[in-house]
Amino acid sequence: MHIVVCIKQVPDSAQIRVHPVTNTIMRQGVPTIINPYDLFALEAALALRGKFGGEVTVLTMGPPSAEDSLRKALTFGADRAVLLTDRFFAGADTLATTYALATAIRKIGEIYGAPDIIFTGKQTIDGDTAQVGPGIAKRLDLLQLTYVAKIGALDLAGRTIEVERRSEGGVQPLRTKLPCLITMLEATNEIRRGAMIDALRAARSTIVKWSAQDAGVEDISKCGLRGSPTIVKKVFAPAPRAEKAIMIDIGDKPPAEALIEGIFKRQPKLEADLITLARGY
Repeated sequence: MHIVVCIKQVPDSAQIRVHPVTNTIMRQGVPTIINPYDLFALEAALALRGKFGGEVTVLTMGPPSAEDSLRKALTFGADRAVLLTDRFFAGADTLATTYALATAIRKIGEIYGAPDIIFTGKQTIDGDTAQVGPGIAKRLDLLQLTYVAKIGALDLAGRTIEVERRSEGGVQPLRTKLPCLITMLEATNEIRRGAMIDALRAARSTIVKWSAQDAGVEDISKCGLRGSPTIVKKVFAPAPRAEKAIMIDIGDKPPAEALIEGIFKRQPKLEADLITLARGY
């Protein structure tokens, strides 16, 4: 079994800066971490490998410094790491990112064996779009299982996998054919502590580094800023509200009743409008 895990090196969310001209995230000088959601995806992959055998390949796209996150993934127990890095990838939105990653996954399949499962986190903390996983699945024509909370049965002989997917209405038990792509939710497993032998191996390991050409990208115009139709017009922090929160003394009244009375007391016209509206019906 071969599993590919897509991770992303992201800026520490507490220290994110935005470029004043391009409105893209400035990564230089900002501490970086592995996207937290991707760690749960990596743990799910390693757990499956531990139970059924096989290999786990970790893939990321980013600047050369993203090698640090790949080595961190190796310390958790991943078998190999691939870094997709090229100036042509700079400034990519989710459309351009999925094009590059899908191309690299095809190349990984040719060299190391076609992946049975591709894991990603549900989203990243810097973009929060949750589009990359489904976008990769679409480009590779894979079945996709999003917002997965639990991996159930895996039948390699029958080429099926069962999962529990969290939705607004509850939990959906699903079964699908392999190969597939899975996006993992947060807090779905307990992330392991890397073993000393894996830490030593990670320090000695050679990270596979691919340029756009190495990965087999045929159309550079689909990469980076040129391949990104998304344009960020403006990035700004919300202005603080001048009006302060008000503490409502509910006394012996039910909380909902006291809240409504407080609202009507502050906005008497609202109560009159609702009464007029109710009479109209």
